[in-house]
Amino acid sequence: MMLADPSKKYRRMYQRVDLPDRQWPNKEINQAPIWMSTDLRDGNQAIFEPMDMEQKFKMFQMLVKIGFKHIEIGFPSASQIDFDFTRKLIEEDHIPDDVYIEVLVQARDHLIERTFESLVGAKRAIVHIYNSNSPTFREKVLNVDVAGAKKLAMNAATKVKEYAAQYPNTDWIFQYSPECFTATELDVAKDVCDAVTEIWEASPENKVILNLPATVEVSGPHVYADQIEWMHRNIQRRDGVIISVHCHNDRGCGIAASELAIMAGADRVEGCVFGNGERTGNVDVAAIALNMYTQGVAPNLDFSNINEIIATIEECTGLPVHPRHPYAGDLVFTAFSGSHQDAIKKGFEFQKNQDMWDMPYLPIDPKDLGRDYDAVIRVNSQSGKGGIAYLLESSYNVVLPRRLQIEFSQAVQQVTDEQAKEVTAQDIWALFKENYVAAKDAHYSVKNYRLSDENGCQVIELDVDVNGETQQLRGEGNGPISAILNALQLPIDVLSYEERSISSGAHAKALALIELQIKGTGKSAFGAGVHDNIVTSSIEAIIACTNRLIEQGVLNTEQVIAAAV
Repeated sequence: MMLADPSKKYRRMYQRVDLPDRQWPNKEINQAPIWMSTDLRDGNQAIFEPMDMEQKFKMFQMLVKIGFKHIEIGFPSASQIDFDFTRKLIEEDHIPDDVYIEVLVQARDHLIERTFESLVGAKRAIVHIYNSNSPTFREKVLNVDVAGAKKLAMNAATKVKEYAAQYPNTDWIFQYSPECFTATELDVAKDVCDAVTEIWEASPENKVILNLPATVEVSGPHVYADQIEWMHRNIQRRDGVIISVHCHNDRGCGIAASELAIMAGADRVEGCVFGNGERTGNVDVAAIALNMYTQGVAPNLDFSNINEIIATIEECTGLPVHPRHPYAGDLVFTAFSGSHQDAIKKGFEFQKNQDMWDMPYLPIDPKDLGRDYDAVIRVNSQSGKGGIAYLLESSYNVVLPRRLQIEFSQAVQQVTDEQAKEVTAQDIWALFKENYVAAKDAHYSVKNYRLSDENGCQVIELDVDVNGETQQLRGEGNGPISAILNALQLPIDVLSYEERSISSGAHAKALALIELQIKGTGKSAFGAGVHDNIVTSSIEAIIACTNRLIEQGVLNTEQVIAAAV
């Protein structure tokens, strides 16, 4: 089945702007806009079960904590719970002195009256009226012409001004939205907006908000930017107007549209913290704010404990934050790909000595959002040695030699392929011990040992179990390692040896890593030992490695028995 011919069913719903000297493409975002949260209004009307009073209050407190100074709290003329919630915030004095609560109301007289009743006693409030002026709404919804749509807006603006005058102790800001702005002829939108700001006497001392929404996203973000810049240049009383943008995400471009709108002259951005809202959602405020943050611009919103914010929003809305959500998702700082993991691991090694954040694949430091590095690299069948090495180092302070990384990654790969699921750092550590530590008990094992110093030499005496019989071995050397190897009397050389402490404090253990090679063959193996005592861990590593050489068939048991005898 094929999609229908779009040329016979759809048409462009927007007016292209003649703006050959557009300036926004050359602009950069150098400061944060005014932010307005719509979580309690637009976001609330877009969830399965609208928030109750307790949830609304918890959400409001969180929005204040994040740093929003404009918070749209509801639609009190249309909802009793919104009315009651507005009264609760005012009467119980929950609104900080620097925060404006905002309420939405349609351009109808009785609804405007009810709205002002809900705001009695507020210190600061924004009354937000709206009506649509687009051809579709004029013709099919409102049944008015352009003059009729303008009259609706002017009448509502007049009523808002009259009611506000009855409450002189409140610091009022008036806001008007020409709904469906992006689908409205620009000259019509400008004419209606100019009429409203004239009634409200917009001036530098009496700022008015004009919200120019992409109520439905009908064009690319570049077209929206042109529309905003055209209004920015042409509206009257510009110095008395705060241009606000309210982008929806119907085309998936809400963030881009908002950012380009700021470059085009917008002063204010409306949206929900994580992009909740009607249809495909309002713009994602956290993403825009943190985009700025990663470019060195202070967003004036605090997302330093993003997990707490996620938990609150998920609890209040019943909607999960997507695991791939920008900045907030559980997986956005997680690399499964082997090449990504290798680059991140190497990047962290350099980052330790740098002040400026500059990491492969990580545009923001997870710690800035209250996240740790534990989940940055996770291992599944797509992963490689870099991810495995990173998890062992970050979780257990175990740094594997590169050749051991390569060898061990194959064992992990086999497990992830067989199980077809992710493995944790604990799983990897257990698999490492199973492969390289547990071999100390496979063919022969050390039951006891005694280490002493004789005439400047290290002397070791070992009780070795060989095929169920205990043999006593003795060896001398310039250190414990050479003494042990001399005691074993096997045709092996040490290719590499490392030791380090894993964990810390009273529970610290010593890890010994050794690579032994059969003389004259080029055949080698790794072994590891873990013990409270470093000498014991070294002995266990050598024995484990020897047993692994036997398992690989490059060292036979007769050689081991002969050495023991």
